[in-house]
Amino acid sequence: MSQPQHIESPCISICQLDGSTGLCQGCFRTRDEIAIWGRADSATRLAILNAIKERRVKAGGGLRRENRRNRQPD
Repeated sequence: MSQPQHIESPCISICQLDGSTGLCQGCFRTRDEIAIWGRADSATRLAILNAIKERRVKAGGGLRRENRRNRQPD
């Protein structure tokens, strides 16, 4: 039996929901996606990541935003 795949959270510590879209302005997840992430299986997490990628492209953004937790100080 293989180990479950570790899939890192897309959270980049810019946690604010946009009132008009209902999406987190940092990671582009919905409130429901944020709520289930911790208990979601790999397939569900991958589906969420694919949805985020599509939303980011639609919004004219890149594939991934900088993570505040890993940002180098100026």
